[in-house]
Amino acid sequence: DYGIGAQILAELGIRRLRLLTNNPKKIVGLEGYGLEVVERVAIEVAPNNVNACYLKTKRDKMGHLILQDESE
Repeated sequence: DYGIGAQILAELGIRRLRLLTNNPKKIVGLEGYGLEVVERVAIEVAPNNVNACYLKTKRDKMGHLILQDESE
């Protein structure tokens, strides 16, 4: 739930923002509270032998916007 964060941003007078995320659900969640996400800034993480499976799972099962060649 993004309600508390959205309320804080609204109280600070922030209605439009650039969001640093790979998770499209965060964009939808914040827009549902009347905030306008004007740009999504990708979080780029280079895959390695420790995180490659994790990144692939986030992309394939959770819908995160991670480039395929980064996590395979």
